[in-house]
Amino acid sequence: MSGHSKWSTIKRAKGAADAKRGLTFTKVGNAITIAAKLGNSGDPEANPRLRMALEEARSVNMPKENIQRAIDRGLGNLPGQTLEEVVYEGFGPAKTAFLVEVVTDNKLRTLQEMKNLFDRTGGALGGSGSTAYMFKKVGEIKVFSKGGNSETEILEIIDGGAEDVEEINEEGSLKYLVYTDPTGYSQVLTYLKDHNFKIGFSGIIMKPVMLAEITGKEEAERILAFTEKLEDHDDVQKVYANFDIPEELMTE
Repeated sequence: MSGHSKWSTIKRAKGAADAKRGLTFTKVGNAITIAAKLGNSGDPEANPRLRMALEEARSVNMPKENIQRAIDRGLGNLPGQTLEEVVYEGFGPAKTAFLVEVVTDNKLRTLQEMKNLFDRTGGALGGSGSTAYMFKKVGEIKVFSKGGNSETEILEIIDGGAEDVEEINEEGSLKYLVYTDPTGYSQVLTYLKDHNFKIGFSGIIMKPVMLAEITGKEEAERILAFTEKLEDHDDVQKVYANFDIPEELMTE
């Protein structure tokens, strides 16, 4: 199991909270605000990033008035502190590489808090470029099998423009992780919906391309505990890492 794409599976194996544990209304609201601000538009049809943020909002049943307030804040229609997006790079336990996407109204405060989190785990916060080269920006879409032959379904998915497809089994259910070029993400997502695939998760992520193999259970537990601490931070939106943990380590 490696990095971001299988993190929700790992949490279930550990008996931890559901994959949406970090998606509080505050975090989703901040994502909407940043998307509206950077895209200079409150129209999801004209602002793909906002469209993805709104999908997250719907997945956690965020009230419409909260969504509109977050959009208005991003467009500068409401008073309040200015939010900024920051990406931190660093190394966690066992020299695993991390990218941490943050939305904050106080960069100095958040920087110190991130530094403390990395230092306490024996890792270190790095400079710009220290870990980014180990990741690639891609579209990721989790889809449920329609119950047919997996080879046939994968070929059908690839016909829609997917660059890569991985089979995964979650709680006895066959699913696929579909990877796309970021520029073709929306078209592939539309294709999958039009071909009656049920969508689980979809978004633009940073996929690890250089993996750190973890062979010890204690190391694995330290890495997962550190990842949870990062995700639980109020300012953190997304956490990406390049750890590769064999499933058998999670069941020992």
